[in-house]
Amino acid sequence: MLYYANPCSDEVRQAMRDGLLGFIDTPAQGNRREPNVDWIADNGCYSNRWNADRWWQWLTRHPQTMRFCTAPDVVGDWQATLELFDVWSPAMIELNLPIACVGQDGATNETIPWDSISAVFIGGSTEWKLSKHAEAIVAEANQRSTWAHIGRVNSLRRLQWAKQIGADSVDGTMLTFNPTPRLRQLLRWMQQIETQPSLDGLTQRNEQETT
Repeated sequence: MLYYANPCSDEVRQAMRDGLLGFIDTPAQGNRREPNVDWIADNGCYSNRWNADRWWQWLTRHPQTMRFCTAPDVVGDWQATLELFDVWSPAMIELNLPIACVGQDGATNETIPWDSISAVFIGGSTEWKLSKHAEAIVAEANQRSTWAHIGRVNSLRRLQWAKQIGADSVDGTMLTFNPTPRLRQLLRWMQQIETQPSLDGLTQRNEQETT
């Protein structure tokens, strides 16, 4: 499982060059992307400053080397997200972009547009993210060999849960503040979950995490 992060220090950038981390980019981020680094293009719709034209211009300026790019979504609203997906996915498909659909509250296996996507991104509220519906979507992605990504993962317990349910990758902001000690901590966690992928007594539905 790969952790995508912001390039917030020289040490973090080196970890990306070494293949230990991936790079998550957004239209408003403004960070230089390291060459030959595994990266994803997030749309930044969670920000109230999101602008469709700016996002599209930013996305189409990049070479098509990203693992996936997220179609526009509405936080916590699956129906509105599907409506945006219907608007934007034809143009993204025309450019042969690897599209990720962002699952939001209310999404189910049956309503994910599987035939149009290269990845599924589990977003939404914490309650929905940890629901059986989200777990089932990840399981279906595994069955289809579709990349499964989970957003806002900032603790060892959440990392272990993501690994346990079959996520291919996650992202989070835990490195943004105090990146050097937190990078060391994160890399220890990532090594740990590869050898011990789950915690005894893990009960994700009751988990409380500051995100």
